[in-house]
Amino acid sequence: GLHENPYLIGVGRADCTGPPGDVPLVLKELEVKYGILYRQDNVILSGTHTHSGLGGYFQYTLFMITSKGYIKPSIKAIVNGIVKSIDIAHRNIKPGRIYMSKGELEESNLNRSPHSYLNNPAEERNKYKSNTDKQVTLLKFTDLDGDGMGMLSWFAVHAVSMNYTNQMVSSDNMGYASYLLEQEKNIGFLPGEGPFVAAFASSNLGDASPNIRGPFCANTGLPCDYLNSSCPIGGLKMCVALGPAGSDMFNNTKIIGENIFKRAKDLYGKARQEVRGPLHAAHQWVNMTDVTVQLNSTHTSRTCKPALGHSFAAGTTDGGGDLNFTQGAVEGDPFWDGIRDALLGAPSNETQDCHQPKPILFSTGEMTWPLPWHPISTTAQGTFSNAEVVVAGLCNIYTHYITTYEEYQIQRYEGASTIYGPHTLSAYIQKFRGLAKAIAEGKEQELPKGPEPPFFKDSQLFSLLPAAAVDKKPINTTFGEVLERVDPEYTVGDVASVTFVAGNPRHSGDIVRDKTFVTVEKYHNSTAHWDVVHTDASWETRFHWVKNGAESNATIEWHIPLSAQAGSYRIRHFGHYKQRKGFLETCYTHFNTVTA
Repeated sequence: GLHENPYLIGVGRADCTGPPGDVPLVLKELEVKYGILYRQDNVILSGTHTHSGLGGYFQYTLFMITSKGYIKPSIKAIVNGIVKSIDIAHRNIKPGRIYMSKGELEESNLNRSPHSYLNNPAEERNKYKSNTDKQVTLLKFTDLDGDGMGMLSWFAVHAVSMNYTNQMVSSDNMGYASYLLEQEKNIGFLPGEGPFVAAFASSNLGDASPNIRGPFCANTGLPCDYLNSSCPIGGLKMCVALGPAGSDMFNNTKIIGENIFKRAKDLYGKARQEVRGPLHAAHQWVNMTDVTVQLNSTHTSRTCKPALGHSFAAGTTDGGGDLNFTQGAVEGDPFWDGIRDALLGAPSNETQDCHQPKPILFSTGEMTWPLPWHPISTTAQGTFSNAEVVVAGLCNIYTHYITTYEEYQIQRYEGASTIYGPHTLSAYIQKFRGLAKAIAEGKEQELPKGPEPPFFKDSQLFSLLPAAAVDKKPINTTFGEVLERVDPEYTVGDVASVTFVAGNPRHSGDIVRDKTFVTVEKYHNSTAHWDVVHTDASWETRFHWVKNGAESNATIEWHIPLSAQAGSYRIRHFGHYKQRKGFLETCYTHFNTVTA
């Protein structure tokens, strides 16, 4: 019979050391390189997701505040990394095949708002055997010879195994799963290198936590209050969800990451169902603050201007807020509402009525200084299929959470963060139905483009993060000098630790992208050469930067794996320091080595 045209597939990865980027900047870069080949309607940015990335990249005020504003080096690294990964994928395009596989994964996610879920109708809940989606869906990409090029999988879990006390950059459980699969497929390559790309993308993870032992009071060891997720003594901050290894966040990340990796590896090996047929994409910008929702044949409702409820400030059992807010708040607090009114203005009656029963903390849709606080237009990417539907969460732009109408009434964190009001979900379903219908009828090109959101220039964005100061060092030392040496000998399972006189890592800026702050190297007698066995992207290394006034140290740990071979090793630190000479501030390279 006739053989249909194969798909053209390319995979690529690059270092962006930061969180997902803003779509417009990326598209502007791609347009310069590729013209109209990669466009708004066929490029989707979907975050692997981590709560331990760099901040200062999102162009809306609410998100800038938490990172002291817009940090240009942060966005530059992200955009450069995304564009580079597309460049690599574009260069590697070849004819290939796509296979799909799916299966359940247990002991890896937990509903962190079960009380809200129970408010859904029984007939809805009875369709599922759990209050959390356990399905892993995986696409396997091969060339025409059947050799693997990469894979893309979705599983609903938050990347918060590294908890809110963590101060290190980490790709968390999903990143560790990717690391394990890529290390297995790319033999002899360092992390982030090699041809095989394993992407673990975010799915419908809104209320899904990896901290599967659930929330306990840190001071008593007793379970937290069910509705409000707080403790009798210590309140919200004491209520912390525990992972499979209790409060050990590194082991929690490892265990959940390994679970996801093992299931993905298994599904990758079993993937036999071939995906065939043409590719379609539908894209539309939507003003989510003004969607009329058809509830039934006689009744309509509408979405609201974006607003966050009081329980947004309470945080979650994966990281509580510092103030006296609790989850499940359906009434305001006169103290906080008074401060809000004085600083930011009271929400309008229209917005308050629209969001009922949410008590509004921030009426972000009515605040425009210094920039809009929340996205007003959002983008919806839809595909039509009668076989398998995947919700690829965290795509293109972040608009907080989407709960059901019933979950919204309980006003836990997720409901308080459903910013377009109680009918948000219905509005999205209605819009996605429209996209799917357009694809099914071959009318994607006829969809109205919709109101494109504003793109803010650098000059419009604010930064409260001062430039990093010049570096100082203790008297009679040099940058890169070893302060605390390693032991002469270690065994597998040990931790080798060394401390250097260091500069501020911010001074390395773009210089270390695609490079590393850390290497662990092994000496080969036969070649008289040092070979790099680990970098700062390796799970086995940890890079701590400790600031003491204008002086700072870098401590590097090597957690020696059981697979390490006997021999001579050295740990190296690469960095930069800034000094003032006259009126000029100049960055200099420093690096040093310690051998064990």
